[in-house]
Amino acid sequence: MSVRAIVVGSLLMAASCSTGVLCQQKADQQKQVHPPAVASASQEFPVTMRQNIIAGKTPVGTKVEARLAMATLISGKVFPEGAVFSGVIVESAARSANSPSRLSIRTDSLQWKKDSAPVTAYITSWYYPVRMTANDDASAPTGIHGNIGMQTGSRPPGLAPYPPNTQQGPDVPSAPTSNLSDHRIEMKDIESERGSDGTMSISSSRVNIKLDKSTTYVLATGDLVAGR
Repeated sequence: MSVRAIVVGSLLMAASCSTGVLCQQKADQQKQVHPPAVASASQEFPVTMRQNIIAGKTPVGTKVEARLAMATLISGKVFPEGAVFSGVIVESAARSANSPSRLSIRTDSLQWKKDSAPVTAYITSWYYPVRMTANDDASAPTGIHGNIGMQTGSRPPGLAPYPPNTQQGPDVPSAPTSNLSDHRIEMKDIESERGSDGTMSISSSRVNIKLDKSTTYVLATGDLVAGR
């Protein structure tokens, strides 16, 4: 083989190796710029509001608090019963002839004793009814605000057993969580929606939305479905 052929072969091999290294570096950079999408499961929290809220009457910007009705296990950490969510009303509109009633509540933090955690969650169209006892009339309407015949969902994952409520102070009233149903159900004529900016809200074209302090509602970090 001639010297010229050896030199040309060496140059081609070097160029090939250089191109391979550059291609690998480019591929690694693309992986760093565009990491694979990871789906995160929605987290949900059963809560009781610490004030009554009426869409259209309770103004946007109103600060709200909600008490965690059941100890909830999230990512290996138990948020205790009685912990308090702090948030704000970001949308509040009464039903009219041309537009539905709309309400959006966003929480930003969860606090208990001397501990706290940032939690962004929104009010949803789900709630926990009270269990019927042997003395209750089975023919009586169930639910709240005339919500009858609602779709039943299963107990959401992550709820810890019902521990003794040792977290609440004198300013946190005790809620009778032991008589709550094991299944959340969806409020009749009320739907959960997600905006393009990720904000979740509830709406109804048939009733004006009202949340009361005696009902256990569901806050969630994402969309909820029946059967989970």
